[in-house]
Amino acid sequence: MNSKPKSGKVVRAIAYAAVVAVTGCIPQSSAKLVSLENSSLNLSAIAESEPTAKPVAILTGHPSYVQAIAITSDGQILASSGDDNSIKIWNLAQGIRIRTLTGHSKPVHAIAISPSDVSKMPALLASGSYDGSIKIWNLATGELIRTLTGDSDSVLCLAISPDGQTLASGGLDKTIKLWNLRTGTLIRTLTGDLDAVNAVSFSPDGQTLASGSADQTIKLWNPNNGIRIRTLTGHSDWVNSVTFSPDGQTLASGSNDGTIKIWNLATGELQSTLKGKAVMVNSVAFSPKGQTLASGSLDNTIKLWNPRSGELKSTLAGDDSQVNSFAFNPDGQTIVSGTNDGIINILQVPK
Repeated sequence: MNSKPKSGKVVRAIAYAAVVAVTGCIPQSSAKLVSLENSSLNLSAIAESEPTAKPVAILTGHPSYVQAIAITSDGQILASSGDDNSIKIWNLAQGIRIRTLTGHSKPVHAIAISPSDVSKMPALLASGSYDGSIKIWNLATGELIRTLTGDSDSVLCLAISPDGQTLASGGLDKTIKLWNLRTGTLIRTLTGDLDAVNAVSFSPDGQTLASGSADQTIKLWNPNNGIRIRTLTGHSDWVNSVTFSPDGQTLASGSNDGTIKIWNLATGELQSTLKGKAVMVNSVAFSPKGQTLASGSLDNTIKLWNPRSGELKSTLAGDDSQVNSFAFNPDGQTIVSGTNDGIINILQVPK
């Protein structure tokens, strides 16, 4: 834990239209507190992180917030959504915008892409908006297939099951809705949260659905019958993001309380708490092989952690703007992040 974390390199920056050049200024040295806590272990250490200022190429288009990022399971296509009420589709390898999807009347806060290798059906893109609707698109053609209007308030999060059949949505109405992705039929509504549902995620086997709420809790559900399995408590502020490890044994959660918590799914026990700067954590994700846990936050960086030891491995800084969402490329070599200034950064993951 005394080794110096590496800094990530911006491979490409994508945004939209006229090209300009900017320089993001990040302090070159800031102490990050790493804490690992459970019933048998309580460690604290200081890890030095040095994200450096880097030139970033900007193509303008999303005028401000990039709210959500999604990548196809083959790593070929990137989707982004933002406060301009649109979804933009990109060729990820070339950094070329393929098309823009319009139809929502308010910011698009959530997107999800169906797996491309589980069915002969065309890949679908789901988008959820503050306008209360969910739209289902043919990803290859950009055709709007249908609009789902069962949510009574803003849609804040979406997830698609590993088999590509079920869509989960959550939002300000404090409920989770499960939909048949192919037909648009509402399967069931899950209730029990006392505040907005900010995050949903399916386990790798599709047998568990996790939700994170502004009521500071995480709930685990059986999506097949709608029964709540258990409630995980420990955060002291909104839960913004939840993600399963690739082996399905642990769950990570990120919160406004500035912490990332890792949970044992078999027992529901808190395994560890990772603490960086005391700023809200907007998004968390495991790398494809599960050896790294990434977190994006209000301090304009993405931090890479060892989920077993709690060590801060690296800090990636793309530009001087809040990281709202990000995703690992399926090859695990890059991370794609969306920020408040309308930029999408493709960042190299240090080896």
